[in-house]
This record gives sequence, structure tokens and C-alpha cells, in this order.
Amino acid sequence: MKIAILSRNPKLYSTRRLVEAATERGHEVRVLDVLRCYMNITSNKPKVHYKGETLDDFDAVIPRIGASVTFYGASVLRQFEMLGTFPLNESVAISRSRDKLRSLQLLSRKGIGLPVTGFAHRPDDVDDLIKMVGGAPLVIKLLEGTQGIGVVLAETNQAAESVIEAFMGLKTNILVQEYIKEAGGADIRCFVIGDKVVASMKRQGKEGEFRSNLHRGGSASLIRITPEERSTAVRAAKTMGLNVAGVDLLRSNHGPVVMEVNSSPGLEGIESATGKDIAGTQIQFIEKKLAERRSGVSLTRTRGRG
Repeated sequence: MKIAILSRNPKLYSTRRLVEAATERGHEVRVLDVLRCYMNITSNKPKVHYKGETLDDFDAVIPRIGASVTFYGASVLRQFEMLGTFPLNESVAISRSRDKLRSLQLLSRKGIGLPVTGFAHRPDDVDDLIKMVGGAPLVIKLLEGTQGIGVVLAETNQAAESVIEAFMGLKTNILVQEYIKEAGGADIRCFVIGDKVVASMKRQGKEGEFRSNLHRGGSASLIRITPEERSTAVRAAKTMGLNVAGVDLLRSNHGPVVMEVNSSPGLEGIESATGKDIAGTQIQFIEKKLAERRSGVSLTRTRGRG
């Protein structure tokens, strides 16, 4: 099997592990900088070009597309899909999950637990917006923020009003969410592959920090999740249409609530905390799906002859 990995940096832990896992299982792997790919979309034979050559013989593609290049990365991935290449995560699912507002609306429609969330545009809506989520303390997030950047905890209504108006003055989109105090600055990352949570870890924010992101100095440890948490994570990933997802949960007084569904979850923290070969499990999933696809094609051809 020939696998392409769309990654801007082949030295990143996640990219290296996926290359190692695929190579160990006898597959040919190539890392492609997604921004160096370019496409012929006017022909009746869609093509992807890379540094002067045509890429048209990959069996599968693993997208490791950063948030800052979502639009172009999804376009390149879509072109591979048009070629019939199997994507570990589909372009439409990645785009869906990267839109925080849209993803929350989709999760809400499916009845999946969420923190109370408000979204508004005009500054004169601020007072009611704050009341809507239960008042301070509350969390204010930039819609396009990642890795805990652009996330503010407002301890009082006055502070919340000032921060919201400041963000709105910059013409940026924000979400306002209830603060789940009982979570104690910790969240749970559930790593979903297919219809299973294959690993989970607790991420604890450093002292005095309400954000639990490992990039912000948080720590990771093994955790046993409940059946409800497991079900919530799988349903969240399925709602986004993702085969592989990092689903971030908080333990609230009213059950697990989903904070985010990540379409390109990192492997270093989860593999270190759990000791599991998550990269290898992803490659196995691709092998299974390609085998199913090929058997389906064979069955269709057999029926056609009959």
C-alpha cells in the first residue's frame, strides 16, 4: 500500500510516528508539504502536482493539516478524494470540525452534552449574552483560536463585558461559554478511531491555569473513562464525520460535555500517557477500510457478471 501524509513538517512527532508505523507494516510512505501541492482542476482527469511531478498513485492519504492552512489543505485533500484515494479523514469533515460554531451547532442538534454557549455580533447584546450562559465566571473564546490561544476566563460580569466588547471592537468572532468550575482545570482527551475510543488521557492545567492544553504547560496522565464519556466521544466524532478524532470532554455536574472535536489530534501526549501504539492503530484502520473497499468493488463486479 502506498500512503501519502499531508504534513508541513516531517520532523513533528505525530508525522514521524505515522511514517514509522506504516513502514513497519510494509507500506510505502511519503510526506508531502500540503502547501507545496498544486492542482489541475479544469481537466476531466483531476490531478495533484508536487514539485513538478504528478501524484496519482496513492492508495490512502493521512491529513495532518494545521488550523492555519485549513482552507488550502482541505482543497488539496479534496483533490486526492477526486482521484479515488482513501482519506483517513475526509475534507468536508475536517472543514466542519474546524468551524467551532458550526461544530457546536451540529453537536447540539444531536443532543450531545455541551457547555451553555452564546454567540453574538453587536456590543449592545453583551448583557443578555452574559446572562444567557449563567453569568460570570465565564469563558470567552476566539472562534479561530487553537491550542488555548485566544481563550480568556472572566471572573466577574464587568470583566466579561470589557473583554467581550474589546474583542468585538476588533471585529472578531467570539464564543461565550459557561465555566465548568467542577472540572478543576482538567479535561479528558478521548482518541477516537472508527467507532471506538482507543485511548484516553486526563490533561491537567498547571497551577493557576484554567486551560489544560499540553502546549501551555499542562500535564497528561492515564485515566479510566465512564461508559457515558466513551459514548459521548464516539457520537461526537461520528457527528463530525471523522474517522479519527481527539474529542475533548469536561466532567460537569450534569454529565460529560464536549469542548472540542479535533480532526488532527497530536500523538505525543496520548502515546506517552497511555503507552499505546496509536499511530499503528490508525494504519490498521486504513488497511481495514481499503480491504472493505476492494472487497466491495469485487462483489459489485461479480454481481454485474451475473
